Amino acid sequence: MTHYTTQLLLQQWVEPYFDTSSWEKYDLSCKSRDDTDDQVLADAVEAGKRVGAIFKEPTITPSAIQVQEMGLKKAWGSPNGAMRRGWNGITISRDTIHIEGIELGYKNQVLFERHAVGGEYGAGWNEVGAGTLLTTYIPKDGGAPFVVDKRDLTDNHNVCVVYHNPYDNVRDLAHLFFNRCLDAKVTPYIVTKKTVFKWQEGFWATMKKVFDESYKDEFLKQGLLDRSGGDLQHLISDAATMQLIRWTDGGFGMAAHNYDGDMLTDQIAQVHRSPGFITSNLVGKSDDGSLIKEFEASHGTVTDLWLDHLAGKETSLNPLGLVEALLGAMAHSAQLELDANPKDAEAKKVHAFVSNFNETLRLALHNTFRYGQGTRDMCGPTGFTTEDFVAKVAWRLERYLQQQVEEQAPPELSEEDLPVPANKITAFDQKAILQLFEKYDKSGEGKIDFKNFSKMLMKMGVAPTKSS
Repeated sequence: MTHYTTQLLLQQWVEPYFDTSSWEKYDLSCKSRDDTDDQVLADAVEAGKRVGAIFKEPTITPSAIQVQEMGLKKAWGSPNGAMRRGWNGITISRDTIHIEGIELGYKNQVLFERHAVGGEYGAGWNEVGAGTLLTTYIPKDGGAPFVVDKRDLTDNHNVCVVYHNPYDNVRDLAHLFFNRCLDAKVTPYIVTKKTVFKWQEGFWATMKKVFDESYKDEFLKQGLLDRSGGDLQHLISDAATMQLIRWTDGGFGMAAHNYDGDMLTDQIAQVHRSPGFITSNLVGKSDDGSLIKEFEASHGTVTDLWLDHLAGKETSLNPLGLVEALLGAMAHSAQLELDANPKDAEAKKVHAFVSNFNETLRLALHNTFRYGQGTRDMCGPTGFTTEDFVAKVAWRLERYLQQQVEEQAPPELSEEDLPVPANKITAFDQKAILQLFEKYDKSGEGKIDFKNFSKMLMKMGVAPTKSS
């Protein structure tokens, strides 16, 4: 259903104002991945490295049952995992979306940084019987290998799991997180389970070091640490789950490991009404140091509504998360172009146009909700269908953009004065003319407004009369 809705958004909200013919598109449906033996995913990852700004629709990672239902060759892996690895993923930023005047879950914005790599998602595992499990580390520099862990397995049925947390990019994550918290004026917190999982201490230590070195003074200056005792606070993940329910005023940010971040942001989504009101933005880094950003809605493909659509039933999908992702990718693309060509007039023009378009579309979208013309998740049974809502926003967007054109000052028209023969100019007293002009130039700016010009003509007896 999300693919169908995205096509509506593009056709009615974007394509009337942008030429999208140069946009690169990759079909990451299960069928396409199966038909190409996943070459299409590899191509998409390579294109993302080059382009740097990506909008991704929700995709399906097929289960064993879906493999059979779809007739796939195999259970293809998560495309998100391939993208995080291929784009040197640093963090997945997930933030609450707010509509002024409409009460959702959190009153003010909540930010979240989820470490994009490591943890259970890349784990190696196997089912084994009784025996001994050794985890051995072999240094890349040729140093002596050593055993990281040794344990005796006494059960006849065991599942052994091995994973690691790569920490080289935690400093990058810290800078992204603290800068975003300052921009949004929220209080930062770091979440781990380091009291039990001792290996997580390094995450907290790195985040705290970056904070103390580069950000603490500015947070104190802005009063953003008042609620946290004047310093960066650590939260045990168990406590964080409780605070997410209690702190409904919002105004805070959290950063956590990959798995904790996945679970906690799902909880934020539920407090804030649904995953449709949460953004999802993967941030990675290219070889030249520029940021790669991939934007997607944080919800799934909404299969149940798609089945209703195929059955000819009305649907009402809220596209807020989808359009935020699309606008985010467009904004980042324009920013990358401007960063690469800061003095280029065309790059500046495109950046300004995209920024204004994004702001205007958000206004049209939010006003449609505010005016009680939203989808049924917001307005109940009388809410608009998917198609009617998209059409209503398109109508409002066109009106708003047209108003901006009409409100622009009209071009200043001028025409050359008729030439006065040189032999006649000498007959006029230029000094007296200047004195007369200055008498009616009340502002002293070298110009006479219509009111003073009328007075001057009437006093001189040369003002046109109605009879004439």
